[in-house]
Amino acid sequence: MDLFKVYSVFPIEIKKGKGCKVYDSYGTEYLDLYGGHAVISVGHSHPDYVKAICDQVRQLGFYSNSVINSLQSKFAHKLGEACGYDDYSLFLVNSGAEANENAVKLASFHNGKKKVLAFKKSFHGRTAYAARVTDIPKYTAPVSEALDVTFVPLNDIEAVRFELGKGVYSSVIIEGIQGIGGIQVPDDQFMRDLAAECKKNEVCLIVDEIQSGYGRSGKFFAHQYAGIRPDLITVAKGICNGFPMSAVLISPEFKAVPGQLGTTFGGSHLACAGAIAVLDIMQKENLVENAAKVGAFLLEELKKIGGMQVRGRGLMIGLQFDRPIKEIREKLLFEKHVFTGVAGSDTIRLLPPLCLSMQEAQSFITKFKECLYY
Repeated sequence: MDLFKVYSVFPIEIKKGKGCKVYDSYGTEYLDLYGGHAVISVGHSHPDYVKAICDQVRQLGFYSNSVINSLQSKFAHKLGEACGYDDYSLFLVNSGAEANENAVKLASFHNGKKKVLAFKKSFHGRTAYAARVTDIPKYTAPVSEALDVTFVPLNDIEAVRFELGKGVYSSVIIEGIQGIGGIQVPDDQFMRDLAAECKKNEVCLIVDEIQSGYGRSGKFFAHQYAGIRPDLITVAKGICNGFPMSAVLISPEFKAVPGQLGTTFGGSHLACAGAIAVLDIMQKENLVENAAKVGAFLLEELKKIGGMQVRGRGLMIGLQFDRPIKEIREKLLFEKHVFTGVAGSDTIRLLPPLCLSMQEAQSFITKFKECLYY
């Protein structure tokens, strides 16, 4: 049997990692400015995280949600304190797409409506509903087209107001910062107006913080720059530093109905142990503050270079050129040994671990300039 070849891969096998560095099968060191799609939050192979995972799996890796798992409650309490949503409830699943699927379903259960409003250039995952509210038509299979979705431009409150005024929408889903769309940052006032329109029209506001959350933006959630409180917040990626895990944070307005949602693997003992360790490390090492500080430095230095649009917040940065970036990215990877990501053909994405140091950030700036100027 062979693999189902749906990925384009570089001819590099990463065998180990430490902090913001990874090492290939030949021992070559790379600076990781991508974190495996923003997944590595506290750094590769953090000793506290490794110990938590190892200790837990020696004791118990998994049992189903048919029994008490006190680690779930412990994690929920810590997460509530860390992000400022201690009055919300938590539903644990496994991937970002699953979190968004459940958020869309929960909104529809809550108000009995069917239609969803999403935004152009959005990305919310590749499962049925998640792909349907993603503005990339090729990701949506015909079987998923039954979900009624309208896409409007980001930051266009008049378009939102017009659509929500129709009275047919169950939910609005928006990324805290658009990732695949090119690191597009919603305007803070737009986010406040959006929240107000949702409340006025009794529409559930879902904020997808899967890539932009967990401290990456310099606040725990990117939407907190606008001072709003969504009805539903989805998280994944950095939540467990590489172990599959995700969650939906649910407003007190929602009442749990036994059997309405469910999962086999979500919130396993092993996942919760890892996620608790991530929150402890983030607090102990001030990683949200570090993301804000090092991210501000990177944004300032990158804007000085010129020749590109620089967007982002914290350690979620997009560099958009007026030409394809394939050559620049390959020089960074194969000559300078720096991993970066992309958003389309013209934008480089930077999504490093939140422990990126000033020295490592400066090293990247130097190497990046060298790739541009020779």
